[in-house]
Amino acid sequence: MEDTALNRVCSIFSQLLQFFPRTEFAQAVQKHKAERHARGFDCWTQFIAMLFCQLGRAQSLREICGGLAASEGKLKHLGVGNVPKRSTLAYANQHRPWELFQTVFEQLLEKCQVLAQGQRRKFRFHNPLVSIDGSVIELCLTSFNWASYQREKGAAKLHLVLDHDGYLPRFAVITEGKASDLAMAWQMEFAPGTILVFDRGYQDYRWFERLTSGRVYFVTRLRCHARYRVVKRLPVVGGSGVVWDRIVRLGAQRYRMNIDLRLIKVKDPQTDKAIVIVTNNFRLAASTISAVYRDRWQIEMFFRALKQNLRVKTFVGTSANAVRVQIWTALIAMLVLKYLQLRSQYNWSLSNLVALLRQQLFVYRDLWTWIHSPFQPPEVVVQAEQLALAFS
Repeated sequence: MEDTALNRVCSIFSQLLQFFPRTEFAQAVQKHKAERHARGFDCWTQFIAMLFCQLGRAQSLREICGGLAASEGKLKHLGVGNVPKRSTLAYANQHRPWELFQTVFEQLLEKCQVLAQGQRRKFRFHNPLVSIDGSVIELCLTSFNWASYQREKGAAKLHLVLDHDGYLPRFAVITEGKASDLAMAWQMEFAPGTILVFDRGYQDYRWFERLTSGRVYFVTRLRCHARYRVVKRLPVVGGSGVVWDRIVRLGAQRYRMNIDLRLIKVKDPQTDKAIVIVTNNFRLAASTISAVYRDRWQIEMFFRALKQNLRVKTFVGTSANAVRVQIWTALIAMLVLKYLQLRSQYNWSLSNLVALLRQQLFVYRDLWTWIHSPFQPPEVVVQAEQLALAFS
């Protein structure tokens, strides 16, 4: 990923693919035996085609293959021999393991996390801060008959853990639309000391006790009908909209928790609406707990950006495997965009970066020069062959 002058003779798409070393990609292919029955169409070409689907915003297999064919003279820099055919790409998406793309996602995530660690933190505490949520991706039940959701609707669901250092997707699971968010949360493990933020859909007293026993802090809203007993009233220090701060025991006769928790009532000065936040963290100030819960909105913004800027609403395949391949490549593309934002000296918005990058994919110019100064005219690069002809 280092800046080099040699990048100037390659397309921007080719420079983006340098984020994925071929040796690492080959190890992932071997790990999942993804090319066990391959006949002339390797996984690297499939990956490039699906990444082009995301960054080039291609809406169909015809647009993917046609868009690559229109730039056939530049594909040799991408490591692609021949443009894939629609039937070949469709077969690969349906049968080759989607776990390959999950592994590629994890490889790129490590690089992004190293870069995010050098960024300025929003909060002073050193605990890892993550949020968890799920988002439904609507599908047509007649075409995606495996994705039953409601009586006449189909859907897939993306369960996501968002790291607030750089707002990077740390972990993802793709299920049918009717899968329970709480059931998926029970299967996840978090390191001790982590601060986990989620909405009221994950409220389960037994899960709260499990997180506490594992020394994982959580911050969430309390449901309006929840019952509790006040153990102690804490003094309110400072302002920031904090109304009161209490230590309580949640539950009633059906199930009462065996541990103390903390309730904080906060009022928004702009809307004058009050919410009650529950947490098992007794060290942070009430205003900090309130700010942590407000930062949970970042995962909602991530889902919105994913659906608005990348291809996760229309799919080029109908099988469960093809849908997972496309969603995982969308998450990979999101990591690419996040990496560019983290390294750029220009204050990119995600929507502008996606729109302009789509126009520049096959342009021959230095990626980092363009990322830092996108509206500066490119340098004129004259190759050695052209100089020889000019002076012959």
